[in-house]
Amino acid sequence: MIEFLGIHPGLLFGQVLIGLINGLFYAMMSMGVAIIFGMLRIGNFVHGAQYMLGAFAAWALLNLPDLFPGLGLPSLNYWWALVLVPLGVAATGALTERLFVRRVYNLEHAYGLLLTVGLALVIEGMFNLWFGAAGQQYGVPDALKGGLNLGFMFLPIYRIWVIVAALAVCIGTWAVIERTPLGAYLRAATENPDLVRAFGINVPRMLMLTYAFGVGLAGLTGVMAAPIYQVSPQMGQSIIITIFAVVVIGGMGSIAGAIVSGIGLGVIEGLTKVFWPEASSTVIFVIMALVLVLRPQGLFGKETQAHSGTDISVSRRESILENGRIWLPVLTVFGGAILPFIVYPVFAMKILCLALFALAYNLVFGYVGLLAFGHAAFYGASAYGAAHVAAVWGWPPELALLAGVALATAIGALFGWLAIRRQGLYFAMITLALAQIVVFYAVQASWTHGEDGIQSVPRGTLFGLIDLGDTMNMYYFVLAVFLIGFGFIYRLLRSPFGQVLKAIRENEQRAISLGYSTSQFKLVAFTLSAMLAGLAGGTKALVFQIASLADLHFMTSADALLMTLIGGVGTLLGPIVGAVIVVTLQREFAGYGAWVIVIQGAAFVFFVLFLRKGVIGSLEDWLGRRADRKREAG
Repeated sequence: MIEFLGIHPGLLFGQVLIGLINGLFYAMMSMGVAIIFGMLRIGNFVHGAQYMLGAFAAWALLNLPDLFPGLGLPSLNYWWALVLVPLGVAATGALTERLFVRRVYNLEHAYGLLLTVGLALVIEGMFNLWFGAAGQQYGVPDALKGGLNLGFMFLPIYRIWVIVAALAVCIGTWAVIERTPLGAYLRAATENPDLVRAFGINVPRMLMLTYAFGVGLAGLTGVMAAPIYQVSPQMGQSIIITIFAVVVIGGMGSIAGAIVSGIGLGVIEGLTKVFWPEASSTVIFVIMALVLVLRPQGLFGKETQAHSGTDISVSRRESILENGRIWLPVLTVFGGAILPFIVYPVFAMKILCLALFALAYNLVFGYVGLLAFGHAAFYGASAYGAAHVAAVWGWPPELALLAGVALATAIGALFGWLAIRRQGLYFAMITLALAQIVVFYAVQASWTHGEDGIQSVPRGTLFGLIDLGDTMNMYYFVLAVFLIGFGFIYRLLRSPFGQVLKAIRENEQRAISLGYSTSQFKLVAFTLSAMLAGLAGGTKALVFQIASLADLHFMTSADALLMTLIGGVGTLLGPIVGAVIVVTLQREFAGYGAWVIVIQGAAFVFFVLFLRKGVIGSLEDWLGRRADRKREAG
């Protein structure tokens, strides 16, 4: 059969071998994520950066004499790295848990994920500054060089070692967690810490060691991967999204699910490279979508009570700045009208596009309590759709924009239907993984032009009358689009539909008891959010006359999230203020390269730990307390 298909046995078995190794790496990484989530209820997005730390630490130990000349330090080889690096990475994990992660245990799951996203950006940005984007080579240890000639393929000894060692680590970890008293104590400490304390066990220390152990697995995986893959600051970023997809498929918190799914999906990915190479980078995410339809809790996961976003830090008091105030839309119109006379018009248009994008994101995060990580899919899809019909089909700008919005809305409805079955951290991971399908499609499709994107998009003539090639005409068109989107959200939130959304955010079970189908309301809200994100993305493509992969990148979703978090979750003004701050910071630090990523990551950490209500939310609370004091004094 293989000969009939024209596939050489060496190619087939070679790809199966690569898939098995990748699958074991996925399994080891996924185990760490599953352990941390299962025990601590933290979605450890920084896991990819900790995997990268392991690889770089191994490389640094091997190059100690060159890194620190004059100190007489010896070069420590691979075998030393296998022992020292996981311990060192675990120690940094323990410190991270003590300084940062511990502070969000009692908060809604969204904040643990946001915190670790920020930490990942800081770490990866710092390594970009120190080492640049170029990778470092790490050679195979001498004892494991060479290989076996099997006739139909050459089998490297190092890869045999990786398979055996990784399998041993996976089985040993599963046995410790599931079959020993220590594992029982760990599980009990997360479910009933007071009872475990009664037995004299230091629960905070146990949780810290649990986090350190999960992180140590990432460090060990990095050491084992270093001789196979290039050691680079981006290596963790490229694997972490796949790891979360594996964990979702296996079942969040399931150790067995992480192992079986990781290995199985790695082999499937390898086989796909043989029979359908173009689909190899998306097959895991397609499988994830199918699993979600048939078994939303994952293959090995248990059905759990859905967690809604009731603990998201929004102001619970009557809004001093927004509710019932006619001046808010008036001020928005006036501010938009004079903005191009204060800043450069193109810069102002960027602010408006991203502010609309943040407002769209805030609709589901701030007003429904759903943390989504895939809104770049809607923003970027609309950008590509609008750019294509304008540049290739010659459609006028208004129809091009509508086409982009229609595409984003359709994708949003599909993704919402798949993801709305889960909530909290599950929902975030599912939307992130689904968004990757759009990314990989854009890379492969001919009409998107791959890395080049769609360039030279014509702005055209609006309604056949207004030349959008004129900068000021273009600006006021963008302002009109922004005001339409803002007005739609403003009216929606004050409608009975909007009041139900707020009720779902505050207490979903109560909303259900009142007879509301909360899943349908959330699906409609998610689809409307995708539509508005598409409105922002399509407008951006016309403004800057380009649609590129950057529009679909995870960092674009992170920008929307960061703008919402900085400005104030669950406020109308917050995303606009956040957009102004983020876009201004990006412009001011544009010449500093990777420092932009570091600053963005630090902003995530700061606002999660110290200012969860954002600028507007904190200002509203301050004004509310001030009004309360005046009433009491009067």
